Amino acid sequence: MEKLIVKLLVHGVMITALLVALSNATVGYALLAALGIGIVAYLLGDLVILPKTNNIIATVSDAVLVFLSLWVIREAAEWTLSFGDMLIITLLAGVFEYFFHIWLLRDHDPVRKQRA
Repeated sequence: MEKLIVKLLVHGVMITALLVALSNATVGYALLAALGIGIVAYLLGDLVILPKTNNIIATVSDAVLVFLSLWVIREAAEWTLSFGDMLIITLLAGVFEYFFHIWLLRDHDPVRKQRA
């Protein structure tokens, strides 16, 4: 649960701030979008894809999810978010995801747990 909270806090702050700064999104809707993306990314990328593959594949999957989610939300909400802005948000989210996955994998490493 601790890891999900960290992920939602980082997504909530980072993506919300970027959406508000780079588009006409309101803080409330930007926060809702960021938390929705964070929850779906956790359920799909961290709980399903990461355990079955590796960090790179899970990170790319999370980045694609962020980009596609932003694209759909941008169209539905009529935000003034450009393609470049979406790429910036996706890149920053991807960097966070890469290091977040390292943290997840470190805590779930069976070899490390046997030594403890």
